[in-house]
Amino acid sequence: MTAPPMVSLTIEGRPVTVPAGTSIIEAAKTVGVLIPHYCYHPALPVVGSCRMCLVEVEKAPKLAPACATAVAEGQVIHVHSEPPLEARKGVLEMLLINHPLDCPICDKSGECELQDYTFQEGRKDSRLRDPKRFVNPVEDFGGDVLYVPNRCILCSRCVRFMEDVADDAVLNVTERGDRAYIGKFEGKDLTHPWAGNVIDICPVGALLSKDFLNKSRSWEVDRNASICTGCSQGCNMSVETRDNMVVRLRPRPNTDVNQYFMCDHGRLDYRHLNRLDRLERPMIAGASGLEPADWDVAIARAAALLGEAPVHLVASANLSNESLWLLSRVVELRGGRRLVRIPQGPEAPLSGAPDLALRADRAANGYGADLLGYTRSDDPFSGLQSGDTLILADHELTADDLAAAAQAKTVIVLGTTLPEELANVAVALPITNHVEEEGTFTNLRGRVQRYLQARAAPALARPAWFTLADLLGALGEPVDFLLPAAVFDAMAAAQPAFAGLTYDGLGLRGAVVAGATAGAGA
Repeated sequence: MTAPPMVSLTIEGRPVTVPAGTSIIEAAKTVGVLIPHYCYHPALPVVGSCRMCLVEVEKAPKLAPACATAVAEGQVIHVHSEPPLEARKGVLEMLLINHPLDCPICDKSGECELQDYTFQEGRKDSRLRDPKRFVNPVEDFGGDVLYVPNRCILCSRCVRFMEDVADDAVLNVTERGDRAYIGKFEGKDLTHPWAGNVIDICPVGALLSKDFLNKSRSWEVDRNASICTGCSQGCNMSVETRDNMVVRLRPRPNTDVNQYFMCDHGRLDYRHLNRLDRLERPMIAGASGLEPADWDVAIARAAALLGEAPVHLVASANLSNESLWLLSRVVELRGGRRLVRIPQGPEAPLSGAPDLALRADRAANGYGADLLGYTRSDDPFSGLQSGDTLILADHELTADDLAAAAQAKTVIVLGTTLPEELANVAVALPITNHVEEEGTFTNLRGRVQRYLQARAAPALARPAWFTLADLLGALGEPVDFLLPAAVFDAMAAAQPAFAGLTYDGLGLRGAVVAGATAGAGA
């Protein structure tokens, strides 16, 4: 396929060269110029209805909408000259005629584009003397979505997302003129598995999350880049925390994986990250059951137990590549089996986004486990012998699992919680969950992606890779891993599938392992 010709132009005095057909608004982004806009979204069809992105093009007879105007050779474009500034000021004034000034109680305050642009280039006062028009203050749209029509600016992003991306026409623009509002078709609700994205793409506080309602102000949360563990798609997300508690998960753009979106299953499945029944300190079996111990004592006990019997490892496919690799080295030293069980669920594709779906494999790192030699099994305890040492690595036990695990000679737990019903636990080592550490996952297309620490770990819990490095040292294989980067780089040197990759080289967009085919959604 022949690449499109390149076009050179100037935007706000900055030279720009982009492919022919690029819109002015996207061309401006490449040189750090953000043109104000409301109705435009890079993943939605262009309608050019809000008129907020008007710019001045030299020698053109009138202002041009930057979202709907393609670049042309030699154009000279002004974003902040007097004509477009006055035009956008007029648009803002019209939008604020009936918009309630309730920023202090609006959940969108601090991340609202209407608020931002009004402060940036709106009028300093209002010329309106008539009372504002108020309608029904809130409507339940179903799912996790509330609609506040008073705040709506009718950008129609939500309508276009549901029609063109989700392929589920639920919303519409009802009535006309100053009576218009976003309505639902009769008998329909926002129950689509991806419907929560309308909250993210709404530029104002018209669409709100029931789950996040009144939880926090936007400036009170800390944000860190992470990867969703809800399925094998590996959607990029931001973890938002307040007072060391996860309060919201939101999609983080990555056009190679999830574009700008995230399914409702992934965004709302975060409460387990705030569990209060965490394993907080190392425990070893004593005369009166499990008792607290120092880390070096617990590691030494675990190492001694691993030398007494064959090893049977059952690991979670939500452990990082680094942790799974070090676990596999522990098993290789002592000989044994390593298995993972990946929960399954129905797939839920996002029709308008190629190869993007809530996947059947409900774990983030199943492909990483495959590459590192783990066996997938619906019954990972089959083959467990009564004389074996069982390692449970962050694996949640079912009732059937408890009966099977009870057959083991002894159990070593590396986990965020302790299976208290299991009587033969000899050592319990507290580890962090994925928002309390750094590491990497490998998604279903072989893309290795980094996630960052978003909150502090409870008490004495450590990252699994750090614990396993100490355990390997106690088993007589000295390792010097003080950072996940060192573990990853050692793994890449030892595992052919990860050859050529470096931790720093992954960045926050990821890279594909050898032999994998990356496409949209990879």
